[in-house]
Amino acid sequence: MKLLAKLLGVAIPLTILFSAPVEARDWSVIKSSGTIIAATEGAFAPFNFYEGTKLTGYEVDVAEALAKHLGLKLEWKVVPFDAEIPAVKQDRFDFAIASHGYTAERAKSVDFASPHYCTGGMIASQKDGALTQASLKDKTVGVQLATSYYTAAKKIPGVKNVKTYKADPEVFSALKAKKIDAWISDKFTILETLSKNPDAGIVPGELVFQERVSLIMRKNNKEFMDTINQALADLTKDGTLKALSEKYFKQDITCK
Repeated sequence: MKLLAKLLGVAIPLTILFSAPVEARDWSVIKSSGTIIAATEGAFAPFNFYEGTKLTGYEVDVAEALAKHLGLKLEWKVVPFDAEIPAVKQDRFDFAIASHGYTAERAKSVDFASPHYCTGGMIASQKDGALTQASLKDKTVGVQLATSYYTAAKKIPGVKNVKTYKADPEVFSALKAKKIDAWISDKFTILETLSKNPDAGIVPGELVFQERVSLIMRKNNKEFMDTINQALADLTKDGTLKALSEKYFKQDITCK
């Protein structure tokens, strides 16, 4: 499946568990099992997306590198972004590797590892559209549901309405159809989307805020958190995270 198709919202396979919560796994249990269970949404290129039936992207590679560094196999669960925090709280996997931030209220209920990369929320709009915060006065902005982009958009003075969508491909489609005036999302996702859709008439605009992005983890799982943070520090020191950044973004996006 071509990346363009994914950006336009082609259905992807989802592994979502709605049964009773499983028992929480601490580091000793995870290590003994030989497998770490990770989750992502699988619909946020270039961070996590499908090439055919293969899950790939920057964050997928980061999780694979973490598992390898810890001497573990990696098992993936693909879960919609707005369901990740509830699933983490129900111990359905060991961590979620998210490609952007949650609203502050949702974030209170989980813990976060050390940031594995830095990015920011960017505006995109028609070429002659609202491309700055000031120009969003009396405009309708589209964002992905339950994200930090929703929080940021709500704080922009004069914005008329903030419409939420399940995933960014839906927001992009709404912007192309002129159902909204602007889209706010991760700057790298916007740039990737626009590079794959050069005839859409959409261009990148102003950066709204800076963001440090982290793995989402169950609260009070200290030994596992410490283990993950040390592994991230090791992968930063040995250049692994920098190399993965440059593979997908042609630059080092690790937090300085």
